Amino acid sequence: MTLKLNSAGILGLGYYVPEKILTNADIEKLVDTNDEWITERTGIKERRICAPEQATSDLALIAAQRALEDAKVSAEELDMIIVATISADSNTPSTACILQEKLGAKNAAAFDLSAACSGFVYSSAIATQFIETGVYKKVLVVGAETLSKFVNWEDRNTCIIFADGAGAAVFGAVEDGYGVLSFDLGADGSGAETIEIPAGGSRHPADQESIDNHMHCLHMNGKETFRFAVKAMGSTVIKSLERAGLTKEDIDYLIPHQANIRIIQSAAKRLHLPMEKVFVNIEKYGNASAASIPIALAEAEQEGKLKKGEIIALSGFGAGLTWASCIMKWAKED
Repeated sequence: MTLKLNSAGILGLGYYVPEKILTNADIEKLVDTNDEWITERTGIKERRICAPEQATSDLALIAAQRALEDAKVSAEELDMIIVATISADSNTPSTACILQEKLGAKNAAAFDLSAACSGFVYSSAIATQFIETGVYKKVLVVGAETLSKFVNWEDRNTCIIFADGAGAAVFGAVEDGYGVLSFDLGADGSGAETIEIPAGGSRHPADQESIDNHMHCLHMNGKETFRFAVKAMGSTVIKSLERAGLTKEDIDYLIPHQANIRIIQSAAKRLHLPMEKVFVNIEKYGNASAASIPIALAEAEQEGKLKKGEIIALSGFGAGLTWASCIMKWAKED
């Protein structure tokens, strides 16, 4: 029997995307592609690109400040900061520690989590456990990426997809019966090479070979990624629903990872959801990895699409390979 002291949920949301917009027309000048090809295969029309001087913590800071303001929580009240990212400011210290200092969150523990596009949901699961058990009262979860710095702009398989941005959520205790109801987290390391940055770690430290061969950039097997994602996106939500004692018919709104419009449509079909119940902003922002779901969640809430008491599903997949989903009974007031 599990002792549950609190119901954990989201108290506040915030997001930030860089000012620079890179359109499909701009991409056409870099690689052999066109707007029709990109739009048909991905659903992306434009993506946000950070300024040269911006690092991941800079994007995370603005999203975090907006989430704290929305939650009416001060930085000093935070007990923990988790930053989900695969584009950290540096290998060490963690981006979360850098963010802690920038926020002035002097009472918060801080660490990064690497689960790629599933990272925000993974991090939310950790935050939920601390809140439910009463160990901590306020946890900040941020998904933030500057993937444009890790893209080979001569590779049309990746440069058309990945983008920059940050989304944040403040977790805390909510009304009993509301908030997070269940999670499903998973991984399959046999697919590790499907999406990877081959160099820059201890296996292959940065050297002239890695630079010459763009090994410090994102590499992706598009066909294998698509095959994996189509299966993972829907099935993980079904598992979370089962754990919550709910069915597909109970979902009021789905917030999926914004990787590819065809993957999103496939997940909606598997869950018997009309696209009117699925939030999509990929056409504006591209794939911002760990930042994708929290940006979409914050934007959906900002647009008034999430109502208190509704069942909200989050679903993502990413490098690792990883997958994750979460079922919430929305606790936040309009």
